[in-house]
Amino acid sequence: MPSPVPLIAFQHVTKRFPGVVALEDISFDIHAGELHAIVGENGAGKSTLMKILSGVITDYEGQWSLRGQAVRFQGTRDAEKAGISIIHQELNLVEELSAAANIFLGREKRTALGLLDDRAMERAAGKLLVELECHIHPWQLVQELRVGDQQLVEIAKALSLETEILIMDEPTSALTEAEAARLFRVIARLRARGVTILYISHKMGEVFRLADRISVLRDGRRVQTLPREATNARQITHLMVGREMEAVHLGNQRQSGAVVLEVRNLSLPWTGHARRWRLRDVNFQLRRGEILGIAGLMGAGRTEILECLFGANLEPLHGEILLEGHSVRFTHPVEAMRAGIVLVTEDRKRLGVFADMTVGDNITICDLAEAAVAGLVSRRSERRLADDMVLKMGVKTAGIHASITSLSGGNQQKAIIGRWLLTRPKVLLLDDPTRGIDVGAKAEVYRIMDRLCRDGMGIIVTSSELPELLILCDRILVLCEGRLTAEFARHEASEQRIMEAATLGQT
Repeated sequence: MPSPVPLIAFQHVTKRFPGVVALEDISFDIHAGELHAIVGENGAGKSTLMKILSGVITDYEGQWSLRGQAVRFQGTRDAEKAGISIIHQELNLVEELSAAANIFLGREKRTALGLLDDRAMERAAGKLLVELECHIHPWQLVQELRVGDQQLVEIAKALSLETEILIMDEPTSALTEAEAARLFRVIARLRARGVTILYISHKMGEVFRLADRISVLRDGRRVQTLPREATNARQITHLMVGREMEAVHLGNQRQSGAVVLEVRNLSLPWTGHARRWRLRDVNFQLRRGEILGIAGLMGAGRTEILECLFGANLEPLHGEILLEGHSVRFTHPVEAMRAGIVLVTEDRKRLGVFADMTVGDNITICDLAEAAVAGLVSRRSERRLADDMVLKMGVKTAGIHASITSLSGGNQQKAIIGRWLLTRPKVLLLDDPTRGIDVGAKAEVYRIMDRLCRDGMGIIVTSSELPELLILCDRILVLCEGRLTAEFARHEASEQRIMEAATLGQT
């Protein structure tokens, strides 16, 4: 039985940004010890509400109470002292520091002489990472870690606070199914300790596996709060978008053309690592008008393949890459872009958006020559290019002069894809492109990819969600520890067959 006094009670909470009402008259309760899912489309207000709860946003209307007492935090430290911590969707780590230093940042352990006790912090961090069933070394620099591993460091940081209320904002967005299953085991242990969890996710499977109750936000308002057993995924999706979500139909089978890209015996060294190779002897072809998927567990080499094709690899690669039959070897992404290969990165915050620039400038930055007249950039032409792409991609924004950071994660991603489409690429590389995007926006991105493909573009896409690859792809390659272990045509592929190849039959 829940306590008669709710742990958290929101009362008429409203938050306005210039030109946008992010939250309007939000009122509902959170019970102690429950896992309460907060769902809604991108821009529905989920993250804004959680930022108020965690002290990130301090200026808002209305009020909320904690254990029956009205509170108004002046910053995140107040929230931490009250037992509240948040794991942000956009990771909040210092890349130049180690995993251990990030976990204890601002709360560093010290020796009796007042010096930093790195050894004690590494020991404590190591225990937390073991609890997460994670093999990150505490002394590893965060900038050396993949996004999924960085996510686990963020989770370990929250666990180190011995929090009573844990907010998880899309915690599995960068994790494969195996890593997500590991996280779910950690969540079960936290709940056994009595930790209350507020869980934001677009993944209905997770929501209905984990949640006790589900609150739906739409356009900044709370639509409804329902017990999990009293609803289903279809109803929740309908409440999120205000309409029934139709199944994604991408039309008739696509007709692929000539080979546009070929990879022969691609290998990428892994200096100082016991495995020695990030990629080893990878071979495949991509045809015009084809979507080629790459599946695999975290660390399998999915991102590394795309980085090699885009000239973003740090180690010298071995093997050969042929673009339209000609051997190419890019030493910088600019060379790849000029040749017609572009990459939408998985790490939107660090490598995707220019946070200090507008929506329009983020879109046109790679194709300013198109807006130039006599060698000078025409602002009118640049605005026209940006406006056209915002319309084409369905980017929800107050205008092209708005800050890119004022957009939801999904709309930022659509702007980034639009940026690269302005360069008219021959090959589009998409690294987990719908990470953090809601169900409605995903369908839009799928249709954009399908249209581009039918217009003759070759697309390579990675995803941590196997159903996504099964919907999108004409063929799927499977990697395990840097090696290509299987290739499936659309009619041959299934989640079970892909997972078997991704784990080499291991359980």
